[in-house]
Amino acid sequence: MLNTEHRRPRQQQKQLHPQPWLHFIAGGVGGTAGAVLTCPLEVVKTRMQSSLYRHASSHSRPSLLLRPFRPFLDIGHILSAFYRKEGFSALFKGLGPNLVGVIPSRAIQFAVYGNGKEMLASMNGGRESSLIHLTAAASAGICTATVTNPIWLVKTRMQLQASTANPAMRPYKNSFDCVVQVVRNEGVRGLYRGLSASYLGVTEGALQWVIYERCKRFVRERHGETTGTTAAAVAVSDHKEHWLEMLGAAAVAKLCAALITYPHEVVRTRLREVSQRRYNGLFSTFATIWREEGFTALYGGLPAHLLRVVPNAAIMFFCYEAILAAARSRSMARELRDGDTA
Repeated sequence: MLNTEHRRPRQQQKQLHPQPWLHFIAGGVGGTAGAVLTCPLEVVKTRMQSSLYRHASSHSRPSLLLRPFRPFLDIGHILSAFYRKEGFSALFKGLGPNLVGVIPSRAIQFAVYGNGKEMLASMNGGRESSLIHLTAAASAGICTATVTNPIWLVKTRMQLQASTANPAMRPYKNSFDCVVQVVRNEGVRGLYRGLSASYLGVTEGALQWVIYERCKRFVRERHGETTGTTAAAVAVSDHKEHWLEMLGAAAVAKLCAALITYPHEVVRTRLREVSQRRYNGLFSTFATIWREEGFTALYGGLPAHLLRVVPNAAIMFFCYEAILAAARSRSMARELRDGDTA
């Protein structure tokens, strides 16, 4: 009886590790939920980043009191213009290819990161570190960017074409037509425009994961628990306060990472534009934007971007962690039940 009691904690800790495929499913579910709920702001962000819609914001001069809030007033102006001129559906333009991209993108990202982190930690005696988090996040970012770049290119092209009364005036009829025309006119390499900027964007994902893991560790230590695979972790995850703090951790991590690395988002959008002949490469695009439009242009659409990605990250990580926590709870309950039966 004594030996059984000594063995049970070790068995629980092993059983509480989620299955490798669960990271894939949880990431896909979280990414999908976040993408649907924040799609209108994604459309606004893309247009504010683009040179084609550089002057789409409000031309009115706000009062001195409201001037600090002008970016947010511009967002409201663009949203109302979408609804008035292009209809409600314009707010969800590109959602189809976005969802097609989000599901594999987030699934791959979370699967590579979650399994990579566990593998690297096991090679380090079960101990995690910021270097392990950084390595796993960078690997996840590179894999995700390479596989999904064509999808994001199509999404960007579809979002940038404005709705017109005459469908014949639109560059692309639908997402499939966009793929066909890109391959026909620009070659297969055209589907990978902006990939270099996406690789540069791996730094954002890596920073986000490192900051998130540090915040998550702080939350767990506040509750007297340091590992994420023990029965104590499951008990802590039952508290509402814990989940609110985890939402805050995800939001803070995304906010910090986005502020540091945002210019690559603008460069990537410019490289994916239809009329992007001025932009021939990553560094030349940086230089062209800075020279012709000024440094602030590299932060075009930042307010809309933050308004979208911060809640999106909170929703996505909440779904991801909730699914893993549910799996751990079931695993613990099954282990305890099997132990009582034995």
